[in-house]
Amino acid sequence: MTAEPRYLGARVTRNEDARLLTGRALFVDDVNPPHLLHAAFLRSPHAHARIKRIDTGAALKRDGVAAVYTAADLGSYWKPGPLLVPPPPIKGIAFNLRAQVPLAKDKVRHVGEPVALVIARSRYIAEDAAADIAVDYETLPAVVDMERGAAGGPVVHDDLGSNIASRVRQTKGDYAAAARNAHAVIRRRLVYDRGASVSMETRGVVAEWDAKADKLTVWDTTQGPVFIRGGLAAMLGLSERQVRVVAPFIGGGFGPKMMMFYPEEVVIPWVAIRLGRPVKWIEDRLEHFFATTQERGQIHDAEIALDKNGKILGVKDEFLYDTGAYNPYGLTLPINSQCTLLGGYVVPSYDSSFTGVFTNKPIVTPYRGAGRQHGVFVMERLLDIAARELEIDRAEIRRRNFIPSGAFPYNNEIIFQDFAPLEYDSGNYAPVLNKTLKMIGYDRFLADEQPKLRALGKHVGIGVVFYIEGTGIGPYEGARVQVQASGKVSVATGVGTQGQGHFTSFAQIVADQVGVDVRDVDVVTGDTDQFYWGAGTFASRGAVVAGNAVNEAGKAVRKKILRAAAEHFECAEQDIVVAGGQASIAGVPGKTIKLGELALRANPMRGAVKPGTEPGLEATSYFGPPSGATACGAHAMIVEVDPETMTIAIKKYVVVHDCGTVINPLILEGQIQGGVAQGIGNAFYEQLHFDDQGQLLNASLADYLVPTALDVPRMELGHECTPSPLNPLGIKGAGEAGAIPVGALFAQALEDALDLPRRGVEILEIPLSPNRLWELAGALFKQRGTS
Repeated sequence: MTAEPRYLGARVTRNEDARLLTGRALFVDDVNPPHLLHAAFLRSPHAHARIKRIDTGAALKRDGVAAVYTAADLGSYWKPGPLLVPPPPIKGIAFNLRAQVPLAKDKVRHVGEPVALVIARSRYIAEDAAADIAVDYETLPAVVDMERGAAGGPVVHDDLGSNIASRVRQTKGDYAAAARNAHAVIRRRLVYDRGASVSMETRGVVAEWDAKADKLTVWDTTQGPVFIRGGLAAMLGLSERQVRVVAPFIGGGFGPKMMMFYPEEVVIPWVAIRLGRPVKWIEDRLEHFFATTQERGQIHDAEIALDKNGKILGVKDEFLYDTGAYNPYGLTLPINSQCTLLGGYVVPSYDSSFTGVFTNKPIVTPYRGAGRQHGVFVMERLLDIAARELEIDRAEIRRRNFIPSGAFPYNNEIIFQDFAPLEYDSGNYAPVLNKTLKMIGYDRFLADEQPKLRALGKHVGIGVVFYIEGTGIGPYEGARVQVQASGKVSVATGVGTQGQGHFTSFAQIVADQVGVDVRDVDVVTGDTDQFYWGAGTFASRGAVVAGNAVNEAGKAVRKKILRAAAEHFECAEQDIVVAGGQASIAGVPGKTIKLGELALRANPMRGAVKPGTEPGLEATSYFGPPSGATACGAHAMIVEVDPETMTIAIKKYVVVHDCGTVINPLILEGQIQGGVAQGIGNAFYEQLHFDDQGQLLNASLADYLVPTALDVPRMELGHECTPSPLNPLGIKGAGEAGAIPVGALFAQALEDALDLPRRGVEILEIPLSPNRLWELAGALFKQRGTS
């Protein structure tokens, strides 16, 4: 018999929180094997320079130093990293791969690039010894500005002869014709600058070589432990069975920890094998600003063609993309920007091209949103300006252009990051927008509240934006579910966890399938000895891909339970009820057997079994979606600005999201709120400032502003549900939804609060800050007072 789901969709508190809140959770820095050595890297102080000479003599003489390595010491192990994500099959694409190296050899290409490595009995000694190393640099002019870098001048990679990393153009329809026939064509330049992920836990690697077991164990703050395992095995000439990678609890991943292979991930295991002792490296906060990848830098020259009713006829966009000094992550980011710009709107004609540019800055890879922010910012800003020029309400112009609910699946005709045409599997956008407007009180605010507040001298504005989030991409994930003799159920999967609540959401799925309490399900993630295959945790795909693999494995175990119980009771399988950790016969009191006992019976010590019988109550399943599932949502905000200081106060914040079937509303809300907090940082506080020599000017938490609890408001959250037809659970991802549209929302709401368009000012850039907002608009208030 099939029972109604007990846990799927329930607000279950998290299984993992007891360990996290009482300090019993394992993080990489908690790993301290006996005889541990510590590593410190000497990093380049220059953004662009040739290395003439390295003298490690003084460092080697320091007491407590075990070894010092430069690129020359690595021998044949020194190789550029691999291409992590190949470019998609787009006609006419141009891509020049230049990947990071373990240690810089002849040239450094960004501040913080590792040049030498010191191994010592403590981190303190290692740091002091690194300062003893003398490096003779010949400094070179730095490529910092994207536009200048693309035009010529100094070259980051000499063999290329230019700084062009890639060129891609995608089109559909006939934009030139659309522009000729348009009632209005609106053109703007829009800029989205760099930020850092600033995860609570920085990166770290601990490697231990067991000579007797002939096995390497690596604890790594990675979002992709299976790929790290395979890559390290290949680099080190080991069997994959000789390499175990463990990604334990991780204090925030956000995308940069999916990057591979960082120099530290390559060198630390090699040193551990060479010295026969475990080695630890933990990134300090200063290193994080140089050694961990960053995101965001793009410049868009965009235009939108519309008819007199505000219907979109076409969009054209040409943009520059700052890839940093290397581009191992391929074109994931700019392709996401290119595709996400289309939003939830009917865009009959589209002409989009981008140029990737190498610069002497740290590498750019995905960071929560992964290029989607840029596309949303461009389209939503263009629609705001169009609404104003055509005298159409800004919510209404979005509503008029939505893809109709009956048009799904909707093919956008351009290629997405999963190498397939960008097709939205499902959606119903108008209810999402309508609920958002109702929850924020949009009509009441514009008609009544805002005029009254302005009469009191308050500068209060409202914003509302819409966005699409491509989620749940392949290739696949797998899971193993096993009922143990104790009656507990174990789940193992290859994805890692960085705070997403996997230990609870996966347990909920399995608990419903095999009829146990959710607290009796033990979930293991991110350990390659526990589960061999997997892709990783990124792109809002964990619940969609791994969750469905867990569900299919749970289904298979349930079938085994039914079969075993039916054989035990000598009855039909359809008469068996599985609930409460036991199997019973429906309507027959006393006829029960614990699942643990069934598990024991399924693994007999003696006796014959039927041919084809599989031991245990265990199953392994894999799930790979045909394409990504498309989530959507709308954000709205009421904000007040002090025109004398340009500080802001968020008075109300609303998010309405559609991610299909919700496994756990409590966890979903946490994901949305965390994303919004990062989005607020990206929109109004966090910006990396480089000088013309590529020096980062605000590489500390004293100078790089992150939002605090005082800056992040309480949020009102709503949900609509359009299940995805691409997976059995109907799930869509939600991990990046909170962060994606916040920049566009801030620009709109702040314009409204300060009535900037009427004063001749538009906000066409992100991030902002009180200082930057004053530069844009402060003079207007200084000249005219605060009216």
